[in-house]
Amino acid sequence: MAAAAAAAAVGGPQPPQPELPAPGLALDKAATAAHLKAALSRPDNRAGAEELQALLERVLSAERPLTAAADGEEAAVAGGGGGPGAAEEEALEWCKCLLAGGGGYDEFCAAVRAYDPAALCGLVWTANFVAYRCRTCGISPCMSLCAECFHQGDHTGHDFNMFRSQAGGACDCGDSNVMRESGFCKRHQIKSSSNIPCVPKDLLMMSEFVLPRFIFCLIQYLREGYNEPAADVPSEKDLNKVLQLLEPQISFLEDLTKMGGAMRSVLTQVLTNQQNYKDLTSGLGENACAKKSHEKYLIALKSSGLTYPEDKLVYGIQEPSAGTSTLAAQGFAGATGTLGQLDSSDEEDQDGSQGLGKRKRVKLSSSTKDQSIMDVLKHKSFLEELLFWTIKYEFPQKMVTFLLNMLPDQEYKVAFTKTFVQHYAFIMKTLKKSHESDTMSNRIVHISVQLFSNEELARQVTEECQLLDIMVTVLLYMMESCLIKSELQDEENSLHVVVNCGEALLKNNTYWPLVSDFINILSHQSVAKRFLEDHGLLVTWMNFVSFFQGMNLNKRELNEHVEFESQTYYAAFAAELEACAQPMWGLLSHCKVRETQEYTRNVVRYCLEALQDWFDAINFVDEPAPNQVTFHLPLHRYYAMFLSKAVKCQELDLDSVLPDQEMLMKLMIHPLQIQASLAEIHSNMWVRNGLQIKGQAMTYVQSHFCNSMIDPDIYLLQVCASRLDPDYFISSVFERFKVVDLLTMASQHQNTVLDAEHERSMLEGALTFLVILLSLRLHLGMSDDEILRAEMVAQLCMNDRTHSSLLDLIPENPNPKSGIIPGSYSFESVLSAVADFKAPVFEPGGSMQQGMYTPKAEVWDQEFDPVMVILRTVYRRDVQSAMDRYTAFLKQSGKFPGNPWPPYKKRTPLHPSYKGLMRLLHCKTLHIVLFTLLYKILMDHQNLSEHVLCMVLYLIELGLENSAEEESDEEASVCGPERCHDSWFPGSNLVSNMRHFINYVRVRVPETAPEVKRDSLASTSSDSLSSLQSSRRPKVLQRENSGTAQVFSLVAERRKKFQEIINRSSSEANQVVRPKTSSKWSAPGSAPQLTTAILEIKESILSLLIKLHHKLSGKQNSYYPPWLDDIEILIQPEIPKYNHGDGITAVERILLKAALQSRMNKRIIEEICRKVTPPVPPKKITAAEKKTLDKEERRQKARERQQKLLAEFASRQKSFMETAMDVDSPENDIPMEITTAEPQVSEAVYDCVICGQSGPSSEDRPTGLVVLLQASSVLGQCRDNIEPKKLPITEEEQIYPWDTCAAVHDVRLSLLQRYFKDSSCLLAVSIGWEGGVYVQTCGHTLHIDCHKSYMESLRNDQVLQGFSVDKGEFTCPLCRQFANSVLPCYPGSNVESNLWQRPSNKSIQDLIKEVEELQGRPGAFPVSISSETNLSKEMESVMKDIKNTTQKKYRDYSKTPGSPDNDFLFMYSVARTNLELELIHRGGNLCSGGASTAGKRSCLNQLFHVLALHMRLYSIDSEYNPWRKLTQLVEEVNSQQGNEEQQPEVPILYHDVTSLLLIQILMMPQPLRKDHFTCIVKVLFTLLYTQALVALSVKCNEEDRSAWKHTGALKKNTCDAEKSHEVLLSFVISELSKGKLYHEEGTQECAMVSPIAWSPESMEKYLQDFCLPFLRITSLLQHHLFGEDLPSCQEEEEFSILSSCLGLLPTFYQTEHPFISASCLDWPVPAFDIISQWCFEINSFTERHAEQGKALLIQEARWKLPHLLQLPENYNTIFQYYHRKTCSVCTKVPKDPAVCLVCGTFVCLKGLCCKQQSYCECVLHSQNCGAGTGIFLLINASVIIIIRGHRFCLWGSVYLDAHGEEDRDLRRGKPLYICKERYKVLEQQWISHTFDHINKRWGPHYNGL
Repeated sequence: MAAAAAAAAVGGPQPPQPELPAPGLALDKAATAAHLKAALSRPDNRAGAEELQALLERVLSAERPLTAAADGEEAAVAGGGGGPGAAEEEALEWCKCLLAGGGGYDEFCAAVRAYDPAALCGLVWTANFVAYRCRTCGISPCMSLCAECFHQGDHTGHDFNMFRSQAGGACDCGDSNVMRESGFCKRHQIKSSSNIPCVPKDLLMMSEFVLPRFIFCLIQYLREGYNEPAADVPSEKDLNKVLQLLEPQISFLEDLTKMGGAMRSVLTQVLTNQQNYKDLTSGLGENACAKKSHEKYLIALKSSGLTYPEDKLVYGIQEPSAGTSTLAAQGFAGATGTLGQLDSSDEEDQDGSQGLGKRKRVKLSSSTKDQSIMDVLKHKSFLEELLFWTIKYEFPQKMVTFLLNMLPDQEYKVAFTKTFVQHYAFIMKTLKKSHESDTMSNRIVHISVQLFSNEELARQVTEECQLLDIMVTVLLYMMESCLIKSELQDEENSLHVVVNCGEALLKNNTYWPLVSDFINILSHQSVAKRFLEDHGLLVTWMNFVSFFQGMNLNKRELNEHVEFESQTYYAAFAAELEACAQPMWGLLSHCKVRETQEYTRNVVRYCLEALQDWFDAINFVDEPAPNQVTFHLPLHRYYAMFLSKAVKCQELDLDSVLPDQEMLMKLMIHPLQIQASLAEIHSNMWVRNGLQIKGQAMTYVQSHFCNSMIDPDIYLLQVCASRLDPDYFISSVFERFKVVDLLTMASQHQNTVLDAEHERSMLEGALTFLVILLSLRLHLGMSDDEILRAEMVAQLCMNDRTHSSLLDLIPENPNPKSGIIPGSYSFESVLSAVADFKAPVFEPGGSMQQGMYTPKAEVWDQEFDPVMVILRTVYRRDVQSAMDRYTAFLKQSGKFPGNPWPPYKKRTPLHPSYKGLMRLLHCKTLHIVLFTLLYKILMDHQNLSEHVLCMVLYLIELGLENSAEEESDEEASVCGPERCHDSWFPGSNLVSNMRHFINYVRVRVPETAPEVKRDSLASTSSDSLSSLQSSRRPKVLQRENSGTAQVFSLVAERRKKFQEIINRSSSEANQVVRPKTSSKWSAPGSAPQLTTAILEIKESILSLLIKLHHKLSGKQNSYYPPWLDDIEILIQPEIPKYNHGDGITAVERILLKAALQSRMNKRIIEEICRKVTPPVPPKKITAAEKKTLDKEERRQKARERQQKLLAEFASRQKSFMETAMDVDSPENDIPMEITTAEPQVSEAVYDCVICGQSGPSSEDRPTGLVVLLQASSVLGQCRDNIEPKKLPITEEEQIYPWDTCAAVHDVRLSLLQRYFKDSSCLLAVSIGWEGGVYVQTCGHTLHIDCHKSYMESLRNDQVLQGFSVDKGEFTCPLCRQFANSVLPCYPGSNVESNLWQRPSNKSIQDLIKEVEELQGRPGAFPVSISSETNLSKEMESVMKDIKNTTQKKYRDYSKTPGSPDNDFLFMYSVARTNLELELIHRGGNLCSGGASTAGKRSCLNQLFHVLALHMRLYSIDSEYNPWRKLTQLVEEVNSQQGNEEQQPEVPILYHDVTSLLLIQILMMPQPLRKDHFTCIVKVLFTLLYTQALVALSVKCNEEDRSAWKHTGALKKNTCDAEKSHEVLLSFVISELSKGKLYHEEGTQECAMVSPIAWSPESMEKYLQDFCLPFLRITSLLQHHLFGEDLPSCQEEEEFSILSSCLGLLPTFYQTEHPFISASCLDWPVPAFDIISQWCFEINSFTERHAEQGKALLIQEARWKLPHLLQLPENYNTIFQYYHRKTCSVCTKVPKDPAVCLVCGTFVCLKGLCCKQQSYCECVLHSQNCGAGTGIFLLINASVIIIIRGHRFCLWGSVYLDAHGEEDRDLRRGKPLYICKERYKVLEQQWISHTFDHINKRWGPHYNGL
């Protein structure tokens, strides 16, 4: 029966589209599925299978073309009922039902999950996901873990970091190929394969049938949806539409993969089964739709430039398909024709270079293994075609995720990797075409990193799929599309091609994914070995590298500045680093042991071949073309690095891998050219090429590039120098640096190739280069640890460094497997050996410092190496900085007081292979140069600097240190004179040459030179420049034993040596062909005016040194050989006193070393010293020289003057800054000049900081204080408990604002407004707890009219300011503090207070009357308001400013909007806010006393005048004036009479006493008299005390009350009953008992009341605490109004001290012990009468509302200081909770989550989702929570951002890592810990409202935060 039903359901009367929603369909589906499952379970299941196929045919039919949704026309054809979406859903429902086989789909999922052998995590994530990487656990550097696995595993003490995924990734937990098992998390540790039961056959049976159809359906959709984009229209839109429609299907597949291993293996079967694919997709069936689909597939293949092997047609080269031709035109190496043919349609080649292109590329294609790599694709399974479409659609995220989710299945992993490799070339082509290459690159790497990081897998694919061939070929093809002709050397005939760095391919780093994969697979040893063994591959690879050789050529602009500065150099450096250097380091890491020698030989061999080809291609002979340089020589660098490795690790014989001399000479030219160009660039010779050339010079030595660029270059030069003739090398160096002409003894010379102003710096450059070349040992024998140490010392000597910047600055060995990873053990241990950690210090108001490392003293003492510093500095100023720090160290440690020279540092011994390098120090050419320079310096020739001398001495010292074996003195002395007839020096050893005297030197000089006139002999000798052995030497001179040293030409010397070398290495025939390119360096045309002169010298290097010592020390005979006094010196030469010092020390050290090396030298030194040296002959100075000298002198003097002025200015500025700027600690500030000492001065005098005039403030020209008005809610954040609230870090913790001060005051006000008359309510409380206006000043004053013109000038100023002038903002013209208003100073003096302060003897009753009369008199204000004066105008405008500072909602509390009561309330509340805030700044009490920091800059006095002026505009109806109720007994009848309906007034006991005080005082005419003030305070204190008693009576329980009532009643009649709190309390209780106040107490109330027994002491304490806040505010007020100092006191005596200070306490009371608060009472009318009157009001209210009546009486006055939320110790706890938390408003996870540190609210920063009326959420919250001030912690950046009004600034971070530094944006991802000091600073700035002053970098936020 069931079967019949099912049959009916399948083929019966049901309508053909499954779209019609039949009511019982769900049931039918389930039944059908169950039936089919049963049918398929039978042994003979053919019928069931066919039935199922038929059903699937119909349900999943692709006949409704997908494009129906996209294109309107086709929608009609589709004829679907419910639109495409419905049909798709229907199909999915069917699939789910069928998979579950009739059961529920969810149960089915759960059942499958139970069989998941979860050994791997495999969680796939997309970009921006937060993951972890642990280097301790990782085997592959790409290893990553999801947060869950990371936290579940144990990584304590490991080197891990959190990172935000750039391209996406997958979790490697459980994969032992990638990470060590110790790091697996708890879930993946168990190898659980054993205990997972076998999957029951029938569970997944349906899946095996249904899924192939489903996947095929998906592929059909993809085929249908793809239309080949037209050449010009980007097609992303259409593709995305298709993808959106397929979203549910792909998501369904993704969900399947998440069911675990069992389902994955079914999917793998389906995806890789070739039979299934063949049956379904061959397109051979009768189904028209399938045919059409297959055709579309073939077309897509063709248009991608790929062939489908069975498609015979395609092999014809005359392929007519439109697709291919467009492709070829786009420059793709696409169609299958040979490369040469393709070339002809390649439009990108310039006309001339076509032949060349062919030549180069044909050679290429022959080395390519197999043309088919590029363009044959055959798909044999669903997986392959799915990947094809994934690439076609440019890697949609969903598809990528699905393909990656399958990876935990091993079988799939292998299949997928092979498929990926098979499509590699196609990926490259798609990537090149893509408009979104960035996104696509990331997606590609997301996949490839998962596949190629696994060594086993990479090896397998390399063996089976030719992975290496494919990669190298693909890279080669990719670069081929952007080659241009090289212009290096010989522009016309060059055959070399290089990549064009301006192409998008290089500019946008499009090649990055491919190179990154290549580097990744080369990190596996097995793969790298295959690469190094395969000669063909090496040749191809060297070809690839040569594309980068000589790219981005710079030509020096000689005439005008270049118009357009190209920025292509970024691309060039990145390309060399990534495409050439990184793979090189990868290969090098596998050449570490002796067994790998063969590999090195291979690389070196093919590298040399490529270099030889390159030299031929650019037609290079022996001279580089002038004025051009390229920084890119990757072939040279490959060669150098492999040589270095061979010697260092593989024990190869260096000579066996070196080429012949001629090749070495060629090899050294270009690296040397770069070194010379660096010097030229630093000498500003390339200035016309713009800034970018400096950029290149910096990048070349910058830490990320130096070990792939400058280091190999210098090493290669060292190798060449060690093997070539030293004279040739040295002369080449000076020639390249263009300073040959400078090296003459004559005082004048002509330089044909260099301007005079560049000579000095080029000479310095040449000498510095030689010093570096000879002393650097990076590749010549230092071990890795020594290198690391040297690098670290160099960086630390330049500046103190943070840990992370050190990591960044030290060039790591770029290969991750090298073991010297930053952060590795050796890094930390070296760091702790050479540096001390300086923890961050905090000065409030100073900049936030970070933890720094600074060199240890012994490092400065022994390891400071200036050579290394010079090599590693990007900016020249860093060298100076290192020297300054060195100088400071020497001064501080007392080692050397003066200006030291760079110290000479001992070097690591040379590796034996490079011993030849030291021959440079022992060659005549260098000695002649050194001699010449020493002589020139001694004779004060121009163009020589101390730096030159320093380097010369350095080289001499190097030569002495590295001299050959001890020479035999005797032999030398015998034949010395005879041997040196013709030449300068007898031998080549520096030690013996030092003592060789040179008597005469023949020089070529311009005829104008002074030497010519002096020497008549010159006429006899006419040597030509180059003839070194002249026969015509004058006879006269021959008798001089020593002979004359010849004119010495470096150029000629080099030419001669070059010829010798060439002859040695090549046949004669070869030599004829060689053109002499060098002619351009000799001096054509300038010869005629040169003449030869003979100079008498009679010096040796030793004598020059000794004379130099005299010159430097400024004393004759200053040098005395130290060994004459102390023979010991010669035995133990290491003397610390010579280690540090200046030139004199250096000379002494050298002479000592020379004496040590040979007895002869010692003797000669002594001899020279014995002869008293005559003074150096004064030079004859020509007029011209005099002129230049004068000029120099004048310049020098001017410079000194300027320095002096600057220094003076700086010190002035500093002293000013100290007085004016110090925001947080103004103790040392000059107080405002308001109080003056002499009483006879009647008016206060103010200085205007704009016009500088002083004078009083007058009504027509008022002066004002510079003030900043800001709304503040700090007061409202006070809470009544001491523990600060914690930031919530779990769902349970929440913060409720019920207990904040602001909330409590709000509740009170609304309660009063409910029951009492509105106007009287508004007098009973203060507002401003939230949004109160705080006024602060920097203390400077200015005329208000000056201020207006100042604002006008700011308005017209075009410079961008950090503030908005339109809003009235400005900075104080003197101290630059931020301000936004001017508070007028009231004319008159402060001294009048003296008159007003005399104690009057009037009784309190008289005073009370006076006060009342004065308050009633409205116009008693001295300035009559009717007459508008400037002053009153200004006062009004400042009042407007004050009102506008805060939002309307914080001003209007009245029920009737706009009522004057509102303004009245607002004004006295401003006074209250400022007093309360000052109290908080003083720490919440007045114990410290004194005019504290806050007081000094206070503007309360002026503010009071302004407020009082405005308050008196509103006279209070005398009827309602609370003063009456306080001081007079009113007949009770009155109060009863009023209408019952009208709301009563607020009972006086409910009034806030401090508010009453301010109202009373502001209503009085100003200035106020002291006795009136005291009278008001006394009266109010009686009310306050009564309130305290009432509150106490309500707090205690019934028995206590009756007891007190009784005891007090007994004492009522004693003499001072009015001053006894017991009596008063008992009276209060008895009065209030008449009403219902106490009756309401049910039993539940008693629980609330504290159960403590009240002792007299605790009562007294309660009463004092109740009254203290009032006393504090009153004392502050008195301090500001009358200028009286506040006394300091202990906390326990604060009450008594303040009350006596306020005059409440009669003097004779002070001695009394113990102190009783009641003794301060001074009742204006009989106490008991007035109390009963007050209590009566309460009783009449509690008749009706006892509950509320009681609540209003208990006022908690003890608020604690405000605090920010307490933050957790570790940042991770905040991050993990908030970064995934959803926003409560928009319920999404915000992109930039932030949390408010004041109240803990979670907000979306910049989130458009939560925008309200154009305000983003943070700005809105800052207005609601802080009245315009917000402090937010940005979760994803760990940074705090401050919003202040319309501006914001980044404040910094309060979380620092273990090394004391911030990690903004969590880039490093190291664990961060709270820095309590920083958080305190932040809180301090918040409480003291100084954000505006301390933080400098403000910008407008335009409500967008």
